[in-house]
Amino acid sequence: MKTVNAAILGIVMVLMAVQASASQGRHVDVEVVSDSGNVFQLIPHKEYNTGSTYVLKQYLEARKGENYNILIRNHLSERIGVVIAVDGRNIITGKKSSLNSSEMMYIVEPYGHARLEGWRTSDEKVNRFYFTSSADSYSVRTFSDTSAMGIIAVAVFREKQRPAVLHEQERSLGKAQGAPAAPSAPRSEAKRTAKDEAGTGFGSEHYSPVVKVEFEPENIPVEKFLLKYEWRDELCRKGIIQCRPEVKNRLWDSDEYAPYPPGYHQR
Repeated sequence: MKTVNAAILGIVMVLMAVQASASQGRHVDVEVVSDSGNVFQLIPHKEYNTGSTYVLKQYLEARKGENYNILIRNHLSERIGVVIAVDGRNIITGKKSSLNSSEMMYIVEPYGHARLEGWRTSDEKVNRFYFTSSADSYSVRTFSDTSAMGIIAVAVFREKQRPAVLHEQERSLGKAQGAPAAPSAPRSEAKRTAKDEAGTGFGSEHYSPVVKVEFEPENIPVEKFLLKYEWRDELCRKGIIQCRPEVKNRLWDSDEYAPYPPGYHQR
């Protein structure tokens, strides 16, 4: 049997996020939540089926400088594998992702919940996700890659053989292949990403232990979630959200001097 190295969260955290704000699929819900527990606003865009895969696209309002977590809720009675890419890079390996079944993935237990907090750098640690400019993003600073900037992507895979009893979890003796550290941004790339687009940075180190298990995914994902995150002013400009101009106060916001009457000629 082909074995895919997959990481499973050592501690599954119970989620208290608002159900109505989730990206709701047939088998899995996906949310993006701040450290304070606030759910980032999601705006529906498009949903469709391509072959046997259900695809859900949504916009997300990002808040600059804020740490965020990707929350996965499994509604199936079997474990699932999830390949997750941020700005086009697999969050476990840092490699360019095509959301394929051959990539490193996290495992979520039956009816379980998982909280993904950052770029994995070892079996024990991650570096936090936070919203930042594209020039400061992990994808640009490390790989000069802007090919999928501002996208949080989740591909959900069912297991080929669904055993009644799950494999016993065994701790790995070696280190997980981690995302490399982020060096300074190349000058040419900094110029190319001068526009203040939203990206995800390589934040502070955080303890987040995992173990490795055997998991053979099906070749095709059953669901894909694509979240395009952008700053509020960009969402307003595109008309994704309705942003009304600020209403002026007639006594507070008046001009400093009296205006001339219409048609009055100054001497």
